[in-house]
Amino acid sequence: MTRQKSEAKEAVTPSSGNVFADLGFADAGERQTKVRLAFAINQILGRRRLPQTRAARLLGINQPKISALSNYRLEGFSVERLMHFLNALDQDVEIVIRSKPDSRRDARIVVTAA
Repeated sequence: MTRQKSEAKEAVTPSSGNVFADLGFADAGERQTKVRLAFAINQILGRRRLPQTRAARLLGINQPKISALSNYRLEGFSVERLMHFLNALDQDVEIVIRSKPDSRRDARIVVTAA
């Protein structure tokens, strides 16, 4: 039995840069912000090689919440709480507000780790 190549091409839709928006989540900006903050937290905890119990004490939460954070189960975490975790890890968090360029239709929230 031989396979025949499909003549039909699949449509490719370019990403908006936010996978949650691409998937149609109404709170896409908040979800992406949480993931980026959690990524920064997890990177710091990983670099410091902190066991989850010690990381939990440092952040003032219990070990199951550290596990949820490390697995990006972020439903129980607010953006503000994640920023406080970064402060507890001796990180400054800066919020910059500026006008969006006319070339872009929608305003956006961007989190960038230095």
